[in-house]
Amino acid sequence: MFENLAEKLQNTFANLKRRGKLTEKDVDLALKEVRLALLEADVNYKVVKKFTERVRERAIGEEVLKSLTPAQQVVKIVYDELTILMGGTTAQLNLSHSPSVIMLVGLQGAGKTTTAGKLAKNIKERGRRPLLVACDIYRPAAIKQLQVVGGQVEVEVFSQENQKPVGIADAALKYANKNGFDVVIIDTAGRLHIDEELMQELIDIKSAVEPQEILFIADAMTGQDAVNVADSFNKNLEISGVVLTKMDGDARGGAALSIREVVGKPIKFVSFGEKLDSLEPFHPDRMASRILGMGDLNTILEKAQKAIDEKEAAAMVQKITTDDFNLEDFYEQMQQMKKMGPLDQLLGMVPGMNKLKGQANFETAEKEMKQIEAIINSMTPNERRKPAIIDASRKKRIANGAGVRVQDVNKLLKQFNETKKLMRQFGGLGGKGKRKMGMPFFN
Repeated sequence: MFENLAEKLQNTFANLKRRGKLTEKDVDLALKEVRLALLEADVNYKVVKKFTERVRERAIGEEVLKSLTPAQQVVKIVYDELTILMGGTTAQLNLSHSPSVIMLVGLQGAGKTTTAGKLAKNIKERGRRPLLVACDIYRPAAIKQLQVVGGQVEVEVFSQENQKPVGIADAALKYANKNGFDVVIIDTAGRLHIDEELMQELIDIKSAVEPQEILFIADAMTGQDAVNVADSFNKNLEISGVVLTKMDGDARGGAALSIREVVGKPIKFVSFGEKLDSLEPFHPDRMASRILGMGDLNTILEKAQKAIDEKEAAAMVQKITTDDFNLEDFYEQMQQMKKMGPLDQLLGMVPGMNKLKGQANFETAEKEMKQIEAIINSMTPNERRKPAIIDASRKKRIANGAGVRVQDVNKLLKQFNETKKLMRQFGGLGGKGKRKMGMPFFN
């Protein structure tokens, strides 16, 4: 997401920084590049025009051009304006009622049903008790799909046969009240295009259950089409927010940059993949930071806290510093790292590292991790716990089992031993009784 736009903007500002002192002409030339980059990213042309005008108005001020670091000041202005463009602050779900009703709407194929499951998981993790409601009675297997997704996130699904969507939604709300559910998530039908019949049905459901949230589910890969459709839904239903799906498949990002300005409604969530934990709250400031190559360490820390158990981490520190750390422990740490998401996504959140994402060493990182997993899985439990017993014949057996060369097994064992030494040294820093956490790594 934003890969092409981020690269062009970062190159533009790198050239600007090389100039030292700036003139109004320098700013105009840079903004011309910014304008082209935004248009190529499929950002609405009216949005681009307003955005560049706002940036120019602030950037050609005397306090900027005569400052010691004018280029950095311009970048800061662009960051501020990008943040404002995408909504300014993080928009929260309205869960003030009990039960709170969330209605998901959008065209067919945007990912409503999967998003319903992801949202239910997200809300459940907040300590709430959600109920999923199957109101798409037209698409073949739509109810079954929601039931499967509900089973995966361990959330009950309400459905009724031979009933119309309005009746199902109304019955679900009564069921939720009676059975202690405090959030009701309604999965509605979609069409391949907007039609009067679909819209009237959604309006009737809205009237029947009076939802606190009407979230428009948009496929980010459709770019400006998603923005236009969102605008139409908003005029008919007055949506409360937007969820952008398939963000990992959109290198341009035009929908994310246009939708708030055009529709006037905030992006509340974004989805970066098919996994049910891939739904994230949308933070405009963090997204602006990623686009400009400043990273997003807050999201990395949140992912780490969610993925890594504190007690397990403390036990791991103890093992590292007492020489008990073995390949089983290392394998477990790899699994915890994988819970944080794909390496290329994490890399894009590290300041200054997003430019390296396309390089071969990072493209092969996940393949190398899979190879390490295969090698460790080919070992016996005793070999994983006591790597020192692995002799030549064992290495040959392990290599055959993992489908790798003996040299690959040797490389893993050598790097593991070097890492253990390094971790012991770091673990001993700070004097007697004081330990510092270290994450074993391979290079």
